Amino acid sequence: MQFGIYTFVENTPDPATGRLQDPADRIADLMEEVELAEAVGLDVFAIGEHHRPDYLASAPAVLLAAAAARTRRIRLSSAVTVLSSEDPVRVFQQFATLDLLSRGRAEMMAGRGSFIESFPLFGYDLEDYDALFAEKLDLLMALRENERVTWSGHFRPAIDDLGIYPQPVQKPLPLWIAVGGTPQSVARAGVLGLPLAVAIIGGAPEQFAPLIGLYRDAARRAGNDPAGLPVGINGHGFIAEDSQAAADIAFPPFAETMTRIGRERGWPPHTRGQFEASRRLRGALFVGSPAEVTEKILFQHELFGHDRFMMQMSVGTLPHRALMRSIELFGTEVMPAVRKALAGKAAGTTPPGGPAATA
Repeated sequence: MQFGIYTFVENTPDPATGRLQDPADRIADLMEEVELAEAVGLDVFAIGEHHRPDYLASAPAVLLAAAAARTRRIRLSSAVTVLSSEDPVRVFQQFATLDLLSRGRAEMMAGRGSFIESFPLFGYDLEDYDALFAEKLDLLMALRENERVTWSGHFRPAIDDLGIYPQPVQKPLPLWIAVGGTPQSVARAGVLGLPLAVAIIGGAPEQFAPLIGLYRDAARRAGNDPAGLPVGINGHGFIAEDSQAAADIAFPPFAETMTRIGRERGWPPHTRGQFEASRRLRGALFVGSPAEVTEKILFQHELFGHDRFMMQMSVGTLPHRALMRSIELFGTEVMPAVRKALAGKAAGTTPPGGPAATA
């Protein structure tokens, strides 16, 4: 299994002081996070796209290019590129350039987005939400397959046998489809033969198992071998030396963020009781000690058989030192423990006292 971190580079007021970090300092912290993620052996670092005052990641490819210059091994991905309001040609060119800068470490993760600000910002109608994504995904796939492209659609001017440059190191440039639980999106990824990333940020994980089954069934019916199509699970989490410390550090910024977003969407304030319930084995949050997070990853692997796990640690502004320690524990304790348990399972053995026994 691959392990990684994703972030939207939040820059929200500190829940304790109300102060806002200088944006340049927050970007500097982000670069340290990427460097540490590579140093502790994580496989992927991903940056999402939002166009809101509480996030600094409106141009993920630029941030990932800076990260490419400071790393040598870790894969660099968007999480996600809001393809519906982007120009696929520019997306491809940006990530092809990133691929050259990183010598073949770039990935794209395309999705429809969880916020709507980019639609009016770039002149698109929300009524066309799904049609925009479907058409632009079609163009992006054509760009991945051909250096010269002929294509026509409804929302973008046609392309008549034009060359698209630069071309990436990787052929084709890796592309994942990211979904939040819409069956149509899941089935589309399977039909197209693209890897699937499922964001589970609430509810019971078991509820998502049928979606993974739908994806693999749709792939099989379309003539794609599901065994060759990776599945990733993306979730919120935070790790500290012990469970109580993890919860006490993560809850204030998490609750502030969820309550603020909830006011926009008509949700009630997020409570500590909700937070604690979601930290349980069958909840969505990966907040706890290394052993607890390991156990939960293994539990979900029993449900999904996934190939990649990505954690968003910074749901709201966390103390930088605490976030760095969480990354360190993820790479040095959780990742090796999960891999050891999965290797033991594949070999028909379970490490004595290992977390797999309680999953």
